[in-house]
Amino acid sequence: MEVIGTALDEAQVRRACELAAASAGVADGHVAVEFVDAARIVELNTAYRAKDGPTDVLSFPVDDGGPVRGPRELGDVVICAEHTEDLLEAVVHGVLHLTGMDHEIDDGEMLAVQAEIVSWLR
Repeated sequence: MEVIGTALDEAQVRRACELAAASAGVADGHVAVEFVDAARIVELNTAYRAKDGPTDVLSFPVDDGGPVRGPRELGDVVICAEHTEDLLEAVVHGVLHLTGMDHEIDDGEMLAVQAEIVSWLR
């Protein structure tokens, strides 16, 4: 686990990542969480989602959840604190996306899991 930036305490980020990954059955894996400014999140949102303007959190999965030797390389979560109401929720949200969950196509499952995990972190 790697945390880049100081918007949240590293221990809080680590715990949020662990709980989110574990909820998807991932016990061992690597995640990088980076806190960026508005200009950087706009740049990433434009380049990777073809959407203009800022967003709160972006996820960049690396592996597909298939068989691997050793820990999984889940991917990167990029968060813009300036455009995020709840940083812990953003971490959980991003990691859930890395595990393959997608609130845009499920029936509310991801957001329900997210809310439960965030309640454990409070």
